[in-house]
Amino acid sequence: MGRHAHKKVVIVTGASRGFGREIALRFGRAGGRVVVNFLTREQDAAVVADEVTRSGGEAVLFRADVRVASQVDEMIMETVKQWGTVDVLVNNAGLTRDGLLLRMSEQDWDDVLDTNLKGAFHCIRSASAVMKEKREGHIINISSIVGMQGREGQANYSASKAGLLGLAMASAKEFGGFNVKINSVLPGYLSTDMGENISDVILERILKDNVLGRASDPKEVAEFIFRLSLMNNVSGQVFNLDSRIF
Repeated sequence: MGRHAHKKVVIVTGASRGFGREIALRFGRAGGRVVVNFLTREQDAAVVADEVTRSGGEAVLFRADVRVASQVDEMIMETVKQWGTVDVLVNNAGLTRDGLLLRMSEQDWDDVLDTNLKGAFHCIRSASAVMKEKREGHIINISSIVGMQGREGQANYSASKAGLLGLAMASAKEFGGFNVKINSVLPGYLSTDMGENISDVILERILKDNVLGRASDPKEVAEFIFRLSLMNNVSGQVFNLDSRIF
C-alpha cells in the first residue's frame, strides 16, 4: 500500500450535488482520491468527479444504494482494489419525506430511516473493517440539530438524525482501540437542494432562532469536515456548526 499512502482515499456518500459536492471538492483540493457516490444522478456525479479532478484530486464514480448492504460492500471492496485502502468515510447521503406524524405513511418513515440511518450503518460496518485492519481511519456522520431538538413535520428525519448520533458514539467506543475515529457534525441549515424544500414558515423560524440570523456556509462546513478528518485524538464527539443554541 506504499504507493497509496501519501494521498487520502475518501468516500463521500450522496456526493452528486449540494453539500456532498462541497465535501468532495474540498478533499479534491487537498489532492485526495475521492469516491463520488451516487444513486440516481449519474450526470451530476460525473460533473462533481470532473471538478474534483480539475481541483487537483482524483475521482471515481460509484453508483451504490446505501440502503443495500451488498452494494455498499462492493463500493468499499472496489475502492480498496483501486486505491489500496479507505482513509475517510463521510456519511452524507440523506433524504427527507416531511409530513405530520398522524399523516405519515410507513413508506415515508422507512424511506428516510433506511437511507439516513441504516445506510450509514452499512457504510460504517463495511469501511471500519478496512480501517480496523490497518489501525487508522476517520468516519464522519452528517447529522442535524433536529436530531437533538426535533421538529414538527419531521419525525422521521429527526429520528434518523438522532440515530446517527447514537450510532457514531457507540461505534467510536467499539473502534477506538483500533485507532478508528468516528464523529458527528451538525452542519446547520444549508440552502442546498434539500434545504430549499422546507417551507417558508420553517425557514423563517430557523433564521430567527439562529443567533447570527443567517444560514450556514456549505464551504465553511466542508472545510471543518476536512480539518476534522485530519485530527488524530478526537472521536465520539458531536460538533454543532449551527448557530441555533440548544
